[in-house]
Amino acid sequence: MVPRVVFGRGSFSQLDEILMPERKNSEAPFIFLVDDVFENDEKMLSRIPLLFNDQIVFIPTEEEPKTDQVDVLVDKIKGISEVTPSGIVGIGGGTVMDLAKAAAIMLTNPGKAEDYQGWDLVKREAVYHVGIPTISGTGAEVSRTTVLTGPDKKLGINSDFTPFDQVVLDPELTNGVPKEQWFYTGMDCFIHCVESLNGTYLNAFSESYGEKAEELCKEVFYNGNLSKEESQDKLMMASWHGGMSIAYSQVGVAHAMSYGLSYVLGTKHGIGNCIVFDHLEEFYPEGVAMFKKMKDKYNIQLPKGLCANLTDNELDTMINVSLGLDPLWENACGKNWKDIITPEKLRSLFKKM
Repeated sequence: MVPRVVFGRGSFSQLDEILMPERKNSEAPFIFLVDDVFENDEKMLSRIPLLFNDQIVFIPTEEEPKTDQVDVLVDKIKGISEVTPSGIVGIGGGTVMDLAKAAAIMLTNPGKAEDYQGWDLVKREAVYHVGIPTISGTGAEVSRTTVLTGPDKKLGINSDFTPFDQVVLDPELTNGVPKEQWFYTGMDCFIHCVESLNGTYLNAFSESYGEKAEELCKEVFYNGNLSKEESQDKLMMASWHGGMSIAYSQVGVAHAMSYGLSYVLGTKHGIGNCIVFDHLEEFYPEGVAMFKKMKDKYNIQLPKGLCANLTDNELDTMINVSLGLDPLWENACGKNWKDIITPEKLRSLFKKM
């Protein structure tokens, strides 16, 4: 779990105070990985507390994060400083959060990022790393995984060394997020909750966080009557609680299938989850019904026909990537999930999308 977190409007201004005790010396910089949406935002950039040899590296976020992108990024960081950095600070959405966690791990562990895709494969503690989300919903700021697309699979680096050492939750940083992106990432959080609360891994810990996150999502996306500030605050807390709800459980069908969708088609995580979840009444009838109401309320039009023209080989790859996520399927369907979730079953579901 993340050991330290600050929350509040304007709390980003505390970053200098937070980082100062963690600076090793003037030769060991902090590397700020910043979503490239802020590349020309002088007001935002001027608030980043650069000292000594600190560097900002802008991160493109059009595509889902990849293992080879992590390797290139780590090489770049090593080229910036001959000594190990004092830390990595990720400022952005889920892609930046995942890349910051992965880079922090790979700065202290040998090999390539793809070597660590899986559960508990990391052996050495990561460098100090801080997460500052600028959009709410993914839960990447709190989770113990960093989801990456590798040469053979889409799978996270899931370990006790992955979580951030410090998180700064400042709802003001979510100003300016486009409506569709706000909805898709918010629904990522809602889907986390539905999958956790309906899973076989459910326990008192995950249930308490999942129920609160689901309640907050409904306040923001369904009940309405919130001010912009209230909506931002509540959705940022929903994201945190949604991430915590799967810290001691797992996600399920939507996430497993969206991994396959993303691996073959490059579909972004949030919208991918929405596209899949829209067809999962069989598994989550109440959750899907609520999702459709929220989708209609905000006039969200999901893409159709994504899988209509795929080749058999592409569909097989999509299915195999999805089926490779055993813990997600066991959480969704129980230990005998392979009797329920067959390649033919997934093929028929994908063809609806």
